Amino acid sequence: MDMNQYLSMFIDESNDHLQSLNENMLELEKAPDDIGIVQIIFRSAHTLKGMAATMGFEDLSSLTHQMENVLDLVRNEKLKMQDHIFDTLFKSLDALQMMVQDITQGGDGKADVQSIVASLQAIVRGEAPGGTDNNASAQATGASAAPNTGIQLDEFQYSVLEQSISEGHKVLYIEVAIREDCQLKAARAYLVFDLLERYGEIVKSHPSVQEIEQEKFDRSFSLYYITQKEASELQSMIVNLSEIESAQVMTLDHETLSQLSSGVQEAAAATAEAPAAAVPSSAEDKPAAEPAASKTAASETKGGARANGGAAPSRTIRVDIERLDVLMNLLSELLIDRSRLEQLAYEIKRSDLTETVEHMSRVGSDLQNIVLKLRMVPIDTVFSRFPRMVRDVAKSLDKKIGLVILGAETELDRTVIDEIGDPLVHLLRNAVDHGVEPTAKRIAAGKPETGTVQLRAFHSGNHVFIEIEDDGGGIDRDKILSKALKNGIVTQSDAAGMTDEQVYMLLFAAGFSTADVISDISGRGVGLDVVRSKIESLSGVVSVTSTLGKGTKFSVQLPLTLSIISAMLIKVGSEKYAIPLSSIVETGIIQRKQIRNVHGYTMVPYRDAHIPLLSLANLFEVADFDEDAEEETEIVVIRKGDRLAALTVEDFIGQSEIVIKNLGKYLPPVQGVAGATILGDGQVALIIDPNAFIK
Repeated sequence: MDMNQYLSMFIDESNDHLQSLNENMLELEKAPDDIGIVQIIFRSAHTLKGMAATMGFEDLSSLTHQMENVLDLVRNEKLKMQDHIFDTLFKSLDALQMMVQDITQGGDGKADVQSIVASLQAIVRGEAPGGTDNNASAQATGASAAPNTGIQLDEFQYSVLEQSISEGHKVLYIEVAIREDCQLKAARAYLVFDLLERYGEIVKSHPSVQEIEQEKFDRSFSLYYITQKEASELQSMIVNLSEIESAQVMTLDHETLSQLSSGVQEAAAATAEAPAAAVPSSAEDKPAAEPAASKTAASETKGGARANGGAAPSRTIRVDIERLDVLMNLLSELLIDRSRLEQLAYEIKRSDLTETVEHMSRVGSDLQNIVLKLRMVPIDTVFSRFPRMVRDVAKSLDKKIGLVILGAETELDRTVIDEIGDPLVHLLRNAVDHGVEPTAKRIAAGKPETGTVQLRAFHSGNHVFIEIEDDGGGIDRDKILSKALKNGIVTQSDAAGMTDEQVYMLLFAAGFSTADVISDISGRGVGLDVVRSKIESLSGVVSVTSTLGKGTKFSVQLPLTLSIISAMLIKVGSEKYAIPLSSIVETGIIQRKQIRNVHGYTMVPYRDAHIPLLSLANLFEVADFDEDAEEETEIVVIRKGDRLAALTVEDFIGQSEIVIKNLGKYLPPVQGVAGATILGDGQVALIIDPNAFIK
């Protein structure tokens, strides 16, 4: 059977499961005794193992199986989570991530994980990190030498089934038989489990999950199942799967559940009295007629089965990113043609043509909104990887740090999402390393020993703001200035008149750092020049505020999308330009006599202050427009962070939705030009990048 057709699905779902494993492991680290979280982790690991085995990635499946053995002890309360167990499981997740990445790049997913496997096996054997036996774990080891020995429902599982019946869910006992000539029994069993998990929760299976995956079963298996589906409907779906011979589905009530499990409970008492070493053989000897005496296939959190028993089918589909890009490009061409038609309708002045074009414009606007929403992705896709990173960095620095994430549901265009991850990694690592003080220093300052880093995202107008704030020691203004003077970044005269915000922005100078000791994590300045460059390339702005002794906040302002924007079209001579509305504060008219020269800079009064005045005609060398001959001049006031400037123009054309087109690789980068757009009359207009004009 050719598995290549399922490879992309396997990669996507594996990454989802690995992300879930990381997130839930972090939650478990905060609450090590929460068995409910362990159940969720076990289920993700189990599903990942089954998928890998079906696809033939044996190394990935084997490592996940070793993790599962450890988790099985924990969820059955035979092993307590400890720091070295967490560290080993996190190393396992990193190795799994590398294997999936290798598969993504066309590899076979093989990796040298012998040391990790040995550590996991040592945990199962009850050995402490130093190699000595751990008494508490040693007792667990005897019971888990074959983790599938228990063939009875435990008290919790039985109560889940009973309560599910009481709350109106359907509890089913299912027996499935696979055709005798089937060559891949384990794969067919996996398809059955996968189908059932879409519509409810599997509580226990017999034979055990491991035995089924290793094809250590004849042709049939049975299980307990909680759902909202009708028994007949499920039976039909199972039988319709390839190479399934038959499926018997029986709905249970309190009485039949009690009858099925009563004989098994007696066997459980006998098993509990027998030596642990004698237990493994019992799993093989029990007949399939005792369904309740099987191993958990996909146990859930306490009450989770009841909450999810009637889970609705997913209403989402995966769409390849390239298809969305093609759709966006087609929409861009449509918008250009729409603008052209609007221009022609205005010139021809035929009522029927005008009405048709107006209707097409409304439909086009709705289509544009839908396509833009399709490209919008929750920023959680980026934020979700940071808790693990912060945990690892804090541990390496021997700091206690809590990461608080707010606004993860905030949406951004996919192109922005793809690019913003690395800058945020730099800012977060700097907050953990250089922002939050060491534990001893925090205690001496009267602060909680656990530092806090907040990662926030929120919408404001046509922008998304991302803030990273720590409650650390803040930024020492004098230290930054002295370092900047020493490195020749500013002069003594410049330093004297700088505000706090201007001083903090010196952190973004190339190569600037306040770190006393260079480490692999770095000081607050290392890499920040790259951060600013990347953010500004996304038409964004980064700013810093800080209070010495209390903490620092980095704020990143980004546009919602980089593909279609609202812009003000302006004219200078024979040239037309577009200025993004997101950068415009207001427009106005000034008299030439209002213009002042201050210390060699051209300035203009604006709301009780003076701001720089820049001439677009001079900046872009427009030959057919003489600005000095004008008695009054139109201006556009633009903003970059807290700083303002004014651009002189000849005339305003109006506001329009424009499609951003790249200038292409054959043209060198032009300062102040972010791209181009095609107007309704077919002309090309350059899109101005206001950030380039405000220093």
